[in-house]
Amino acid sequence: MASFESHIEYTLLRQNARWEEAKSLIDMAAEKQYLGVCLAPYFVKQAARHIKEQGYKQKLITVIGFPMGYSSVSAKVEEVKKAIMEGAEELDVVINLSAFFSKDMAVLKNDIQSVITACHLQNKLIKVILETGALNEKEMLKLADICVASDANFIKTSTGYFEIGAEMDKVKKLKEYLPAKVKIKASGGIRTRERAEEFIAAGASRIGASTAL
Repeated sequence: MASFESHIEYTLLRQNARWEEAKSLIDMAAEKQYLGVCLAPYFVKQAARHIKEQGYKQKLITVIGFPMGYSSVSAKVEEVKKAIMEGAEELDVVINLSAFFSKDMAVLKNDIQSVITACHLQNKLIKVILETGALNEKEMLKLADICVASDANFIKTSTGYFEIGAEMDKVKKLKEYLPAKVKIKASGGIRTRERAEEFIAAGASRIGASTAL
């Protein structure tokens, strides 16, 4: 059985974070044997160098189109390319919810498919952030269908910047609904080990938390 720590992505995405904080977070993630660290794109190059120099095994994860998701498709694809070039192993990409709620499905699908393709061309995993707190169940599953059809590796619940974060009932529904090959990352407002364990039991393979310690 996988350890609790092997589910955890220790996260630092505050806009006022400093490199010293990011470096300390990486060191602590290695000490605690967390699966990985999720850092802002600005820190990726330095983080990749530090992880390599220290011989750490933690995955380096970053975010794309974060936190609003409504930047242009071309901008997101360029963000993906740069992050991978600088050492990111996995990418958490925010979808364009503005396009979804405007019923501009052509733009939405192009947004999702383009970033997934950009990641997969470099053999990197992608987690598509739906911001499930902004969606009802029908909307969530409609977006999940697009992600599955586009070959997403993970569906991630939340950015942590919307007023509603990860919700247990929605994670359970996604677990029930998604094919086994598509995993779930729960994030947003998960602040205790007990709560994280509940989300893992509900079906989340990964937990994103800035309060991992």
